[in-house]
Formats: sequence, C-alpha cells, structure tokens
Amino acid sequence: MAAYQLLIIGGGLSGIAAGIRAARFGLKTLILEQHNLPGGLNSYYLRQGRLLETGLHAMTNFAPPGAKQAPLNRLFRQLRLSRKHLEVHEQIGSEIRFGGRSLYFTNDIAVLEEAIAREFPEAIDRFRLLRQTIAAYDPFAAVPWRSTRGFLAEHLRHPLLIDMLLLPLMIYGNAEEHDMDLGQFVIMFRAVFEEGFFRPGGTMRDFLDLLVRQFREFGGELRYRSPVAAVETDGDRVVGVRLENGEQLTAETVLSTAGMPETMRLAAWEGDRVQYAGRMSFMETISFVPRASMASLGPARTIIFYHRGPRLAYRRPDDFLDPSWGVICFPDNFSGLVPEESTQIRVTNAASYPLWKNLAAAAYGPAKERWSRAAIAASEEIIGNYHSSIVYQDSFTPVTIERFTRKAQGAVYGSGIKVRDGVTPWGNLFIAGTDQGYLGIVGAMLSGITIVNQHVLR
Repeated sequence: MAAYQLLIIGGGLSGIAAGIRAARFGLKTLILEQHNLPGGLNSYYLRQGRLLETGLHAMTNFAPPGAKQAPLNRLFRQLRLSRKHLEVHEQIGSEIRFGGRSLYFTNDIAVLEEAIAREFPEAIDRFRLLRQTIAAYDPFAAVPWRSTRGFLAEHLRHPLLIDMLLLPLMIYGNAEEHDMDLGQFVIMFRAVFEEGFFRPGGTMRDFLDLLVRQFREFGGELRYRSPVAAVETDGDRVVGVRLENGEQLTAETVLSTAGMPETMRLAAWEGDRVQYAGRMSFMETISFVPRASMASLGPARTIIFYHRGPRLAYRRPDDFLDPSWGVICFPDNFSGLVPEESTQIRVTNAASYPLWKNLAAAAYGPAKERWSRAAIAASEEIIGNYHSSIVYQDSFTPVTIERFTRKAQGAVYGSGIKVRDGVTPWGNLFIAGTDQGYLGIVGAMLSGITIVNQHVLR
C-alpha cells in the first residue's frame, strides 16, 4: 500500500499548482488524474491532426513582469517559475454587444472608460467612483453573501450599463444564476477590466507541459487513467483513497479538486449533495476557417460577449441551448501571434445539463449537430457569415464536461455555495479549485497554492 504525504485528486490547473507548491517543499506528492491528459477544464484534444483547446479562451489577470503584487506574478513566484518561462500575448481588444449598444475594452481600462463616456455619458462619473469603491473592497473578507446587482444599482443607477458590465464577468466566472456575490464580482472586475486578457505563447498543451515538468522536477508523481473510487476515512481523519482498479493508497493529507458534490460522494460525506450542484453549464462549438475569410468578419476582436435580449438572462436555459447570448472568441486575435493558415472561431452558449443528460444515445449526435448549427447561426448575426468557409467543426456539451472533469452536472464554475476556507468535516481532507471560490485559470492555480500554504505546509 503506497504512502504519500499529500495526495491530490484531479490533475487540473488547481491540482497541478497545489502539487508544485507541495513538492517544492519536499512533500511526497501524488496527483491522480482520471483522464489521459492533464488540465481538467482547461485541456486539449486532437481531431484529424488538429489540436482543439477546451476552456481556454483567454487568461485573465494580465500583469507586466514588474508588477510584483499582481496575482499573475505572485502565482509564478509561488511555483518558482520565472516570467521568462511565460511568453505572453495581450488581447487585441474585446467588445460587449448588448441590445444594440457596444462597449469596447482592452487591457487599458481607460479604453473602457472612454467607451462608457460615449455610450452612457450620464453614468461615467458614477463609474469612476465605482472603480474607487472596488479598489478599496476586500473580496476575501469573511462576510455574508451580498448582492452585486443591489450594489451596482446603488452605485451606477443604470440597468443597461449594469447588465453590460455583468455579462463578461458572469460568463467568465459566475456559478450562480441571475446575480453574483459581491466579493466574486470584485475579483472578476479586477481580473477582466482592471488587468485584462492574455494568452500564453504556444498552445494549452505547451502551458500544461511547462507546469507538469516543473512538478516532476520537484519530485512529484502524476498518474493518468487513475480514477478515484472512494476516499477512505477513519473517524475524523482521511487515511487515503481507493482507486477504481482496487488499488489503495495512503496519505497524510488529501486535497480534492473534483468539486463538492463529487468529493462528498467519494468520502460518503453525509449531506445534501444536490445543493452544491451548480446549474450553469455551456456548450462550445469550435469552427476552423481559412485565415483569408476572416477579413469579411469586421474589425479584429479577441472576444465578443453578446446578448440580444433587453435584460441579462444569465441562467440555465429551458431548451438544450440558449443562442440568444454567449461568447464568440477568436483565439488567434492576440498581439504578436503569427497567423496560421486556418483560424478558429469558438462560440460558447449556456446549455441545459438535464436535457443533454437525458438524451438517448442515438439522439445525442443529431442534437449536437442541430444545436451547433444554431450556435453558428446566432454568432453570424453578430459577426457575419462564415459557415460556408468552415473546413472543420467540433463541439462539446455539458455531458462531455461532466465525463472528463467529474464536475457535477457539467457545471463549469462549480457550486454557487463556495467553501472559501477549503475545510471539510475531516481534519486532513481539503477542497481546492472552483468550489473554493477562486475562478479563472490564474484563480484556480492560486486556489491550489493557497490551500497548500494554509493547511498543508503549516
């Protein structure tokens, strides 16, 4: 029976970052990943010789190397990685299109201020005061849940502007429907608007290779195709895990990044798992088109957040997919990237997990084709026609997300109820990742690091 000081369930970004941090300080650490690739929600797969990324539209929290207190640079210091290891490409510029209005923004928030001054001149002074209030707010303070909508109504007093600002922040990191916790809003506002979007050089595979290599250089072990069947407990302590192949592993501490519902199931944790199941999941449709055809799609944008209804409807849809709002991402539209012969257009829309889950096997493929066409058609209303230029197209649904990540109901951002301290009823079992409350790629990695710092290395 193999023994470890730290055993991590899940080889996503949170788990790998936690593993690097622990292994760096000499802890015998093992990461168990059920899939044959690392990354979890932010991974990749190959189809017909093409590499398709999952999760990564763009990383948030951009910061120049000299900004020592910025989350991105704190992350790299904790992992003992130099920024020289990370080639970065900032966004060209993104746009929020909502009900015929538009806000353009870049990694310089002055550009967003100028857009608000043009579109909503009556609200620009209140927006500037809002930024000051956000700068002074501590999103990690132990305070009760507070409505972001109520907060913004008090400070901005402009429903359409509020919806436009909430759209990208909710899409990029909100597990709740309709509203979001104020602390989460502050985190996402800083990450998206104050700091901004970028992507690492190369592909998601290259970024993951960098992290896995660092973990292994510190002596960490990573096992693929090793799904956990149960977390073994003895009284108020966890003693290890049992794998689905029957193998038992002992550990002084176990860290789960599989989300609250799955962790509760594995540990036979008494409680209502349903209350922790998030409702927000998505379907993504990825299309490859010739680079030459992009010229007909208007000005270059990195990401377009769009909404065609009068008020923001951030919720699980009643149908399989809601194409009336979503994200259109152009992964090649970052500064300094060398154009490829073909480029991607990625369209992401809210999707209903129960409807996809209950489909008969024979109906699943046709449903994917139908709703992929609907997603493409909706995006064409925003950027122009490109379906006739598609040379390859693929999509994945909430069922795919659940299968490969074990996130209950394919909930990308996990539960609306966050366990911010990562503590469970067992003194040596901890939660990290989306259900701890840190979201986005940088946030997920900082989550794993924070739990190791606070509960393992101490």
